[in-house]
Amino acid sequence: MPSTRGTIFRILPALLLIFVAFSASAQSGNAGAIRGTVTDPTGAVIPNATVHLTNPRSGLDRTVASDALGQFVFSNITFDNYQIAVKADGFASLRQAVDLQSAVGATVKLVLQIAAADQTVTVEAGGDLVETDSTFHTDVGREMFTKVPMESESSSLSSLVTATTPGVSADSNGLFHGLGDHASNSFSVDGQSITDQQSKVFSNQIPANSIQSIEVISGAPPAEYGGKTSLVIVATTRSGQGVTKPTGSINTSYGAFGSASAGFDLAYGGKNWGNFIEADGMNSGRFLDPPEFQVFHDKGNEQNFFDRVDYTFSAADSMHLDFNYSRSWFQTPNSYDSLDVQNVVSGGTSADPVFATVGNADQRSKIGTINISPTYTRVIDNNSVFDLGAFVRRDDYNYFPSGNPLADLGPANLQTSSILQNRTLTNSAVHADYSYSKGIHTFKAGAQYGQTFLNENDSLGVVDPTYSFSAPCVDAEGNPLPGYANPSQCSGDGVGPNPSYLAVLAPYDLTRGGSYYSYLGHTDVKELGLFAEDQIKVGDWLFNLGLRQDVYNGLTDAKQTQPRVGIAYNIKPTTSVLRISYARTLETPFNENLILSSEGCSNAVLAPLLNCTSGVAGTMQPGFRNEFHAGLQQAFGKRVVVSGEYIWKYTHNAFDFSVLGNTPITFPIDWHNSKIPGYALHVDVPEYHHVSAYVVASSVAARFFPPQVAGAGATVGSTGLPFRIDHDEKFNQETHVQYTWSHGKYLSGLWGGFNWRYDSGQVAGSVPCYNPLSNDPNSACGPTSTLLNGQPAVILSSLTADEEFQAGLMCGGQTATPGNPLPAVCLASEYGSSLVRIPAAGAGDNDHNPQRIQPRDLFDASLGKDNIFHRDRYKTNLDLTAINVTDKYALYNFLSTFSGTHYVTPRALTAKITVNF
Repeated sequence: MPSTRGTIFRILPALLLIFVAFSASAQSGNAGAIRGTVTDPTGAVIPNATVHLTNPRSGLDRTVASDALGQFVFSNITFDNYQIAVKADGFASLRQAVDLQSAVGATVKLVLQIAAADQTVTVEAGGDLVETDSTFHTDVGREMFTKVPMESESSSLSSLVTATTPGVSADSNGLFHGLGDHASNSFSVDGQSITDQQSKVFSNQIPANSIQSIEVISGAPPAEYGGKTSLVIVATTRSGQGVTKPTGSINTSYGAFGSASAGFDLAYGGKNWGNFIEADGMNSGRFLDPPEFQVFHDKGNEQNFFDRVDYTFSAADSMHLDFNYSRSWFQTPNSYDSLDVQNVVSGGTSADPVFATVGNADQRSKIGTINISPTYTRVIDNNSVFDLGAFVRRDDYNYFPSGNPLADLGPANLQTSSILQNRTLTNSAVHADYSYSKGIHTFKAGAQYGQTFLNENDSLGVVDPTYSFSAPCVDAEGNPLPGYANPSQCSGDGVGPNPSYLAVLAPYDLTRGGSYYSYLGHTDVKELGLFAEDQIKVGDWLFNLGLRQDVYNGLTDAKQTQPRVGIAYNIKPTTSVLRISYARTLETPFNENLILSSEGCSNAVLAPLLNCTSGVAGTMQPGFRNEFHAGLQQAFGKRVVVSGEYIWKYTHNAFDFSVLGNTPITFPIDWHNSKIPGYALHVDVPEYHHVSAYVVASSVAARFFPPQVAGAGATVGSTGLPFRIDHDEKFNQETHVQYTWSHGKYLSGLWGGFNWRYDSGQVAGSVPCYNPLSNDPNSACGPTSTLLNGQPAVILSSLTADEEFQAGLMCGGQTATPGNPLPAVCLASEYGSSLVRIPAAGAGDNDHNPQRIQPRDLFDASLGKDNIFHRDRYKTNLDLTAINVTDKYALYNFLSTFSGTHYVTPRALTAKITVNF
């Protein structure tokens, strides 16, 4: 008789199709149309009126003309509050607010009064800077994309989110941690949910040039969003519909590290159809953030192709199709320890193996991503819309070892194995939703059923001849020795059998003539999500009420009913909005290398290579989260709007990542729980006298509580007391100021932007420090604490000379260099670092005072001139960008359990030229 679980997941697709057939809709994204008619007071239509749509916060700025019937339409507009300004000869200008919150769209009737041309009539426009919304979010329009300096060209969308959103801790390689959680972020692109990792070492992001606008939700997520919801990045892509004249651009750039790029985009269409196409490519000598400030073995390239097709069949029926293909290839950056690697070249099973240089490490990755997402829309009536969509997204990740695998040996047992990997992740789903908007209600209900097919093909071989589990013999002090074939050879001259030796590893020890061990893993993760939500507006009150049900069936099962509630109150006399919200969410494991992490510790060969911990379960269990938000938005006239929010999140089964050797291959792990309190702040200064600015700031704690309950590779939390995860950061802020010249023939179109980023520093728990466990049982300093001549001292022998140099360590006035280590033991009074803040002797604490990266200030600047040749048709723009203007020498992290060591980008200058047509 079939199992209940199997029966349920066989009938769920059929139930969903029935729902689709009878409900009338599927999710088409968070965009709609603003339509209207321009008339005079008698009702006569006014053709050729200029209609201007703006949003002072996101920077959206569009203009259309009313047609012969006085009608106009702004399509593909993200849900938000907007301002419409209308001008026509012989009539007074009109300004009117319009609120777009549903796929149903918004229809406005603009009545122009006959009056002097310099007269302006304003209708309900007083509070357009504030939003009566219970969910804290950030809006970014395309107009800002080219003005904000981007730290990472190969992950520009992530860089944009980091630069414009509060609550984000910036990490290396385009990775960002939202509101204290490890990369628990998801993207919703035209209604397609992407909850898998989007850092450039995991996948290829959708190109930023294909994006029209983004909304970053950092408050309690509405019921329509499930999965990874610390940050939800809602992206609306560019469309060619209504662009009756071919419009586009061609661009190319060149900059530091031999970085070069080229691309083009083209939009063209008619009233009933449209096509937007984009292609670009880039090549760089610094593709990833390396473990050395100096750049070597860091080449990479990326190519993107995106196409969006829109077609309207009738007044009621339309569809759009997104297609994207991206490919990237990049080297794993080397450290000085990865150059001229010494390893066994002969006699690997003898008592005297021969060592020699086996070359430099040369590990590389290649990622191919393909995505196709069609959506059908049916307008049922003036108040309701039905959408039906589907998508397939596939990541094909390949990791290649060095040509001589023995060159993959890392320092101090950091990388003991050479690794070869081919991993595929195929995410497919069908989704449907129904939107209804009338009176005080804006209602939406929907469902999504998806399956994620995971295939993992890993090959590992031991490349450390003194690896504690594969070396048959040890010396008199118990140190593993190279050579020897088995423990029976270990006798005499201070040589004895290794009590930790695991014979199961012998066939896979490449230093002793072995070969790779192959591991194959496959699973199919099935997920069903159902939701219903209603936004109810009563006077100055707004209520967001939602309920979500998720069913997860992967390597383990879970289901969760999740209420989502938000309340906002608009105090109009003071242009203030008060809001509170609550969300319950189902937390599901990360899919990347999920099988390896879940099953590897039960494998006799993989368990020691993955640093598995005794007593930790293999399969990760989904968890749940309760999160609370309370916030205020305050406008000061038309010049400044301030938004702030306090956050408190409690997660049972909190997910993190660990790293496999010194590679970009990481796998998920699961801690017992986490507590994340903090605040986020956003200050907007809309353009005034050609100046605009914004400030985003946050302070978010990331307190995790042992034990590790699942996964491989735990390295912290052995005391059982809480600790700060390695992306915890006390405070960060980013300030952007921009000035645009609009006067004078030669200055018109000139603009300049400036960014200031401050980070107080992420946790760097691998840096040695002094604090005996007797002083504080929750200190990582214990293993490196000792006495020297009766004085407190720090043991530095666990690090190589290069690692000491990477951490900027100093002892008694001596600074470490890659070839000259510090003394093995250093007095705590003479010990310090230029790159890491080390707690004073006896003051280190994993929860309240951990080691941290030194605070850093990074300054970026950009300067541009639009239409430099003053042409009417072919307009040429020139942009100059400088990243890290002061050439700040600083770290992102040091020996992070997730990603290792990475430096921030040195000063990088880039020039870009764009021809618009």
